[in-house]
Amino acid sequence: MKLTHRMAARNLLWILPAFVLVAVFVYYPIVSNFYLSAFKWSAFAPTPVFVGLQNYQRAMSDPVFWHALLNNVGYAVVSLIVQVFLAMVLAAMLERFVGRRLSGVLRVVYFIPATISTTVAGILFTFMYDPHIGLVDGFLGAIGLSGLEHAWLGDQSTAIWSVMVMSQWMSFGYTTMLFVVAIQKVPKELYEAADIDGVGPVRAFFAVTVPLVREMTTLMTILTISGAFLIFNEVQVMTGGGPDNSSQVLGTWLYFNAFQADRMGYAAAIASIIFVITFGAGLVQIIRASRNRVEV
Repeated sequence: MKLTHRMAARNLLWILPAFVLVAVFVYYPIVSNFYLSAFKWSAFAPTPVFVGLQNYQRAMSDPVFWHALLNNVGYAVVSLIVQVFLAMVLAAMLERFVGRRLSGVLRVVYFIPATISTTVAGILFTFMYDPHIGLVDGFLGAIGLSGLEHAWLGDQSTAIWSVMVMSQWMSFGYTTMLFVVAIQKVPKELYEAADIDGVGPVRAFFAVTVPLVREMTTLMTILTISGAFLIFNEVQVMTGGGPDNSSQVLGTWLYFNAFQADRMGYAAAIASIIFVITFGAGLVQIIRASRNRVEV
């Protein structure tokens, strides 16, 4: 019994440094942010004023906050379709229908955008969307669709969608490679059995591939939804939340209130809302995955 306690104490010592680091740099800031969101304060005010839930009430009545939240939801939906479903489909095609050598080349091609800095990619796409010298309008004019030419980032109806295109371009190859790794772990015998039974490739994809890469799908769903609600760099670089707040997301609206409007308490409340949304979405996915786990 004493030996068991000694081993438990020794194991605790090994994990203690990691626990301390997580507690100091993750859990403490989260708790501190919730505390600060209950105050009205700024970088220049010597004494914060306790306001309770007033900052959250302000968010609920702020039309820009709701528009930013809607943009984040749109980001999440588009990202789930492109970075999870379509990436899984492409990964399955690379593994089943493309030769090994060509598949390796295509993996490199798809993965290259993920190695580019977000800021650099944002500036690159800003030039591409330029209505005077941009490749997008130039291409539309070259194929006879000049009627579609316009200022993509300067139009309230297309600004946020234009930013989304850049985000999907950057992340699509990375998620595809992760699904490739997951699909490679699926036993080949299952696909061979499906072929013998006369199961087509589409049905085999939904009956074999999708269930057996469920854990990777859960992970990518959590990361994709979290990333959609934490999006900041792309929007800040390409539009700054404009025009007329049409492309604001929660991250840029938080930044504006904290560092430009100097409403630190309100910004902390927005940060707390982002945490609750991402934590809740991740928790739901983990619970669903644990209930529907498939053993190979």
